Parts: sequence; structure tokens; C-alpha cells
Amino acid sequence: MVIAKDIIMPMLMAFFISIMLLPVYRFLKRKKVPETLSIVLPILLVALFVALIVWFFSNQIGMLVKDFPQIKANVTQHINSLSDWVSRITHYNDKQQKAFIQDKSDDLMNMGTSLAGGAAVTLSGIFVFIGLLPIYIYLMLFYKDILLRFIFMWFKTDDHPKVKEAIYETESIIKSYLIGLLIQITYMTILLGGILMLIGIKHALLIGVIFAILNLIPYVGALIGNLIGVLLTLTSSQELWPVITVLGVIALVQFLDNNILMPRIVGSKVKINALFAILGVFIGGSIAGISGMFLALPIVAVLKIVFDRTESFKQWGVLLGDERPSRSPMTFPAFRKKRPIETKSGLDK
Repeated sequence: MVIAKDIIMPMLMAFFISIMLLPVYRFLKRKKVPETLSIVLPILLVALFVALIVWFFSNQIGMLVKDFPQIKANVTQHINSLSDWVSRITHYNDKQQKAFIQDKSDDLMNMGTSLAGGAAVTLSGIFVFIGLLPIYIYLMLFYKDILLRFIFMWFKTDDHPKVKEAIYETESIIKSYLIGLLIQITYMTILLGGILMLIGIKHALLIGVIFAILNLIPYVGALIGNLIGVLLTLTSSQELWPVITVLGVIALVQFLDNNILMPRIVGSKVKINALFAILGVFIGGSIAGISGMFLALPIVAVLKIVFDRTESFKQWGVLLGDERPSRSPMTFPAFRKKRPIETKSGLDK
């Protein structure tokens, strides 16, 4: 999987986006729109959405570049304050600290030079990834009936209702999860960015969008988002109160997101326990980087659907789920057995 990640990840991403676009495709088909247009129009909507995100980030980065002299002055002041604090609590004086910083800066520059070629390769890989996505999405929607027939042909006729159930529930969970994430990005950007703007924090919208996007990576993303928010705030202010304010607002928005908003959107659909959610994120990241981390949770959710409906793999479905037995299986034999899983009927669609 690591060796073939450049082939697998665009296909997986295209698969999930294709399922999210299915309602638009079906709506256009019902309106007698030609099939090619019914596929191309939703893809163009996705391309427009991505273009807006790219435009926003380029605009915000342009603002950061304009503020570079002020950012440099702020960073210098923070470094001097940190240097004074280190001098007070340790035996290292200013000259030793500057020598240490200069030494580490040289190491970072050398590392950056050695990675420049790799970065170019990565950038070309991103362009190939983006270029392949619309092609894969189009072909998956165009040939979806062939793919469905291929799946059914692997199973006995008596098992086809179960297969149909799994396909419908997989589609439902992926759609609700991905659309829920889009809703989550929107309201977290508005809440976090809006509150920070009202308080007067510089680059409030950029902090809001970065945190909202990184928050899509379960557990790990929020930590990285907090760190980036603090760094952006430090570079735009010479005082520490904005940093405390940003951390407080992020904590408030996260509390609302985790306990009130997100459970109502996708929480009841994707029931994966925290242990395997975190494990899935790290495995996805080790296999395919950021894209693997983003897709980890929906992939694990799909695997759970399949495991729950396969007699020989039900124990794996239990392991991935978050339904704890009410009694210990060590003392109550009833909780050692495989039980029927509640599923939606696949015959009513």
C-alpha cells in the first residue's frame, strides 16, 4: 500500500467524492439532463469550491507577506523576551543563546536545501493527484453499474439482500460524514473567525479556516491547529493576551463542536471508538501522508459496515465499534458470543 499510494489514494479520494456527488447526479438524471452533463456539472461544482479555497489562502498569504516587516519585529521582540527569561532561570547568557540559535538555523537551512528536490517531486505529485481526481470521479460515476455488478457477482444470490444493505448503508454513512465535514468547516470558520475578528485578533479568518480544516483530522488535527493559531497570533502581536484569547476561543468552539453541533450532524452515523480512530489516523498518515489522515475515519467506518455483515469478521466489527458490553465477558458468557447486528433493509430502495 505504501509503494502504490500514488495510485490508491487518488482512487479512494475519487470514490468518496463520487458518493458525495451521487445525489446531485441522480437529481440531474431525473430532470432528463444528458448523462455526461449530469456527471460533469457536479465535478465543476467541486472544482469551483476548491478554486475558492485556493483563492482565499492565496489572498491571506498575500496579506501575511505585506505584514512581514511588522511580523519580523514582533518575532524579534518575542525572541528577546524569551532570551531574557532563559537567562534568568539558567546559566546561558545572550551570546551563548545566539550562538545556539545560529547553529540550529544553519542546520535547518542545510536540511531545507537537501529537501528542496523532494519538495519539487511532492509538488508535482500533488498536481498529478489533482489532475487524476476529476477523471476518476467521472469514470466511477459513468461506470458505477459495472462496479455494482462486479460486487454482487462475488456473492451467492441468497446473500444479495445483505450486500444491498451494506452498499446502501455505506453510501449513507459516507455522504452524511463528508457533507457533515463540509458543514463543520463552514460553521467552525464562521464561529472561530467571527469571534476572533470581533475581539480584534489579526488574521482571524485565516486562523479560523486553518483550524477548521485541520480539525477534520481526528484528535491530531486539533492539536496542530492550536499550535498554528498560537504562532500566527504571536507573529501579529507583541503582547501575550491575544494568544490566551485565541486559545480560549478555540477551546470554546471545540466544546460546542464536540458536544452539541457535530454529534447532531455525523456523530450518530460513524460509531468508531477513539482508540481505533487515532490508530487509523496514524496508519493512514504513515501510508499516504495528509490525504491518508483525512480519509482514515471514513475508511474505517466502511470496514466496520462490511465486518458487521460478514459472519467470519463480526469480531472485527465489534473491535472497531464503540458499544461497550454492559458486563465483563470474563464473567458473563453471553457477552462472548457473536450477536446479530441491527441493519437497515436494502430492499426498500
